[in-house]
Amino acid sequence: MPTRRHVIGTVGAMGVVACGAALTGCGTGERAPAGPPPAVKGKVVAQTADIPVGGGKVIHEWKIVITQPSAGVFKAFNASCPHKGCAVSSPSEGVMRCPCHGSEFDAVSGKCLKGPAQAPLVEFALKVEGGGIVMV
Repeated sequence: MPTRRHVIGTVGAMGVVACGAALTGCGTGERAPAGPPPAVKGKVVAQTADIPVGGGKVIHEWKIVITQPSAGVFKAFNASCPHKGCAVSSPSEGVMRCPCHGSEFDAVSGKCLKGPAQAPLVEFALKVEGGGIVMV
């Protein structure tokens, strides 16, 4: 019959192993970057007239944010924060903000300006055709 000390020691060791296994999957919380949804490639996702100069617009259907940092220059980024996947806001004062945990991203480069996110927003290629913004 096991002694009290043996039982407590075994239970304690099992708890350490279980905690270690549980924490292995935690990591930093950063999500792996994803490309644009395949269904969006080659499609017009917004009209240039709908994207204000110095601002932008989140296209919720495709989880994309389109910005126009200066007249005629358009950028597309994944609108999901790399920290936990919440949708970032449309740019205001050159910054896109995550409402869930306060991360901030540069509207020109997608660079992370303030954490907890550590990775930038993933930039997607686009082109302007007539008045439409097309994902490539």
